[in-house]
Order: sequence, then C-alpha cells, then structure tokens
Amino acid sequence: MNVRVETVDRIESIYVPREWAFAVGRKAEIDAHWAKLTAQKPLLYDGRVLLIDRYEIVERDGQRVLTTRHFPTNYRDFLAWRDFGFPDQTVRNCFAAAALLSRDDVFLLGEMAGHTANAGKIYFPAGTPDMGDVSANHAGARVDLAGSVLRELAEETGITAEQVQCEAGWTVVFDGPRVGCMKIARSPLDAAAIIAQVDAFLRADAQAELVRLHAVRRANDLRPDVMPSFVVAYLDRMLSRMNDPVQPAG
Repeated sequence: MNVRVETVDRIESIYVPREWAFAVGRKAEIDAHWAKLTAQKPLLYDGRVLLIDRYEIVERDGQRVLTTRHFPTNYRDFLAWRDFGFPDQTVRNCFAAAALLSRDDVFLLGEMAGHTANAGKIYFPAGTPDMGDVSANHAGARVDLAGSVLRELAEETGITAEQVQCEAGWTVVFDGPRVGCMKIARSPLDAAAIIAQVDAFLRADAQAELVRLHAVRRANDLRPDVMPSFVVAYLDRMLSRMNDPVQPAG
C-alpha cells in the first residue's frame, strides 16, 4: 500500500451529517460483529465518531490547506468497516495525532492497552474525532482537529495543553483508508521525565488506554510489526529531517 506524506499550513474541516449506506445496508452483520467484540472487550463504547467522505489539499492565500468533510456514524460501524477490510472506499478515517516530542528530541508513543480496539499497537496519542470536536458558528458546523490533538493527549497521557507547545502546521500521512494529521506537541521536559510522569498517570487508572510509553530516538527504534504504517512513514520522515541540518524539523 502506498503511503504519501504531505505538509500543510492548516486544516479546515466541516461537519455535514448524512446517512452512511454501509452502516444501514450491513446493520445485521455489524451488530453481530459488535457483539463478538464486546464479549471479548466489554469496555468498548459505542459512541458517535466522525469519518470523512471528501478531502483535498488546496492553495489559499499563499498557504497549503487540507480541507475535509466529516459525517457521523457509530463506533461499531467504524470498527466493522475497518475489520471487514474497508469495503466502502469512498470513506476515510481522518484523525489528528499528537506527535509528542521531548526537550531532548525524542518522540514518545503509547502502547495501547489490552481492553482497547487496537491492543498492542504503538502510536502517538490519537483518536477518530467525535461529536465533542464539532462546533457551530455563523459559517456552519466545523470540526476542530487541533483541539482533538490536545484532548487525546490529555486523555491518554495526562499531559495537558498547558504542558506542551504545539508547533505550527501539520504533517499529513495518506495511508490507504487512513489520513493521519500529525502535529508536534513539544514538551519542555526531557524524555525520561515525561515517561515517569505518564507512568504515574497510567498506574492511577485501571482503565487507562495506554500501557506505557515507547521512546523513538533513531530509525533503529522503529517497530513496523506493531507501529501502523502511517506512524512509521511519519517518523522516518521526521527523523531524517532532524538528523539533516539543512532541513527544518517541522
């Protein structure tokens, strides 16, 4: 599967509710699949999440802008679409991820807990956006992916918005049915201090989404066996740039 990495200055996302033919037409299969999943992992929650059915990178006012259009569906529908092999290829899972970076230039990723839908996978704090990321104003309903970055970071690690500095711009990884919108969240702490802080947070919560953090300092630290391909592609690009004094790290 081809993976494409792009940089954009900003993301503009709108919310347009509609019915999803996949969820309606295969409801019985989806419900049966959900029953099996929750029998194994009863902590799974069938909330409303947002997928996209349109995206484009455009030039606007001298900037590169990723535009996305989101619609809502149930989490059970999303997992069935994923587990059935992404049968509706007009839809993508577009999500924001906090690329947590320490003061000493170490990327820190989380290992997902056994009770989650992605048990054992290692990637940055991230999640498919949900209705909490939707806001409305005179211009219509918008999806706040930048806010989703900070929300997922806090929920999964306990690190709050006040404890990091998000860098400008985004690195967007197009990986088949996934569109990963990666934003660097820089901590003033070194890697060891962040790991200790997050470990304490995780030990205090029996239902924490993560088991532990993993440090990535160099290419040898990449784990394609448990890191999704969009994560490997992103880290490969960023590590190469950080190690090349000619290239910017952003």
